[in-house]
Amino acid sequence: MFTKIIATCALVAFARGGYIGGASSYVANNLGLVGYGGHGGAILAGGHGVVAAPALVAAPAVVATKAAVDYYAYPKYEFNYGVSDGHTGDQKSQAEVRDGDVVKGSYSLHEADGTIRTVHYTADDHNGFNAVVSRSGHAVHPVVVAPKVIAAAPIALAGYYKH
Repeated sequence: MFTKIIATCALVAFARGGYIGGASSYVANNLGLVGYGGHGGAILAGGHGVVAAPALVAAPAVVATKAAVDYYAYPKYEFNYGVSDGHTGDQKSQAEVRDGDVVKGSYSLHEADGTIRTVHYTADDHNGFNAVVSRSGHAVHPVVVAPKVIAAAPIALAGYYKH
């Protein structure tokens, strides 16, 4: 892609280019500066001076440059969020802080048995990922009540057993 851009710029510069104008003064021509001869034109036309080969003038080329990109940005952030839904009973939260390669955070959630699980964690290049899990509250398990089976009274079928 870059070579196409360079080739296009060179073609535009060639198409827009022109000749460098000649020096028309007697001094410039006698010093051998570029020109078509002075005082009457080229040497073949009777003037005196130097006839130079035509030179091309390139138009300013448009070169696409990218803005400097910082591929290493120092990682630093902090966030937290929480959910507390009374309809479904969903309650949880999380918070995290990062400064360079060190990450610290915690999250908590309410479990189905009524306890709250809290996890505090840290991560860095030296120690790796470490988490400490704790539970608070008392687990409440629902009591399962066995359904009562009510037996149906027997039906007397005295007259229906005839063959």
